[in-house]
Amino acid sequence: MSIAACCGDSPFLDAAPAVTLPASTHPSTHQRVSRRNFIAGITTAAIVGNLQEPTEAAAPAPRPPIHLFSKLLQWLDYDNLAEVTAAAGYTGIELTVRPGGHVEPERVAADLPRAVAAAKRAGITVEMIVTAINSSDDPQTEAVLRAAAAAGVKLYRLGYLRYQDLGPIEPQLAAMQRTMHNLAQLNERCAITGCYQNHHGGRIMGASIWDLRTVLGDLDPAWMGCQYDIRHAVAEATGSWEQGLRIIMPRIRSLALKDFRWRAGRPLSPETVPAGTGLVPWQRYADLIRAAGHKLPLTAHCEWPTFSPAEESLPIAQRKQLATERMAAERAFLQTVFSDPSNLQEPTQGS
Repeated sequence: MSIAACCGDSPFLDAAPAVTLPASTHPSTHQRVSRRNFIAGITTAAIVGNLQEPTEAAAPAPRPPIHLFSKLLQWLDYDNLAEVTAAAGYTGIELTVRPGGHVEPERVAADLPRAVAAAKRAGITVEMIVTAINSSDDPQTEAVLRAAAAAGVKLYRLGYLRYQDLGPIEPQLAAMQRTMHNLAQLNERCAITGCYQNHHGGRIMGASIWDLRTVLGDLDPAWMGCQYDIRHAVAEATGSWEQGLRIIMPRIRSLALKDFRWRAGRPLSPETVPAGTGLVPWQRYADLIRAAGHKLPLTAHCEWPTFSPAEESLPIAQRKQLATERMAAERAFLQTVFSDPSNLQEPTQGS
């Protein structure tokens, strides 16, 4: 799908219209998307791309564009990262531009164009990045944002804001609102959109979604919005995650896709697993996104262990092949769930 032009009337910038979202369906009558059922009978070669050729009368299956978060491929250089991402069928890389990431913030002007060029050679893009930015006062913030915008990046994910232990919540939220306001102004000057990710647990602002909605206030989502993470939303709210989704929907600018299950033991904690093997109600989630009429880019967060302990010591060529196959399976499952491309598109930023 082509990238939408950066213009004020882009549907990607519009708030979600008022809609009546579909009623929840009882599990006994609502078909649950199962990765096991989806993958059954499909060979690895087919997943990677050697699918059966369609007949002349068959219409091509919809393939919504999807990006790959580079965190689990930190062991690859830019060319190999781009090669694996493209071979696995992704349309772009959501690149880590943060301490310890693929691009160190202090080297963004030199290294980010190299990563973008490697992606372009592989036929994919780098239009989304993940940063540790959480203040406009940091001297590196503006340099990173300007370099990213110059390289063609349209969306960046922020770092997290955290509550102080035992401190009153209301004044902390007010301070966080000021932080977001200042960053939104800087984003507009740099022509790039900021996205704050909801994340489960601890003292992270946004875990409950309701506080993030308060902090975002009336900021223009063209410049500051939310990267909605269904895994963290379900882990945090379990049965009430839909209410959080509804309240944050007009502010969502991208969707981070991953799954989880509860790890045995105490304290109870979630662990990320391949999409379709955990507790995320994928079909219900996809239905709600479609009903809202949003235009949103997708990014797959394959944050489950890529290799077994024995596979960790394999030569890089073999690990690349295994990573390609496993991340291609994730992409294929997610593209099937979000099979209606009318509500999904490449990233754009406001203007």
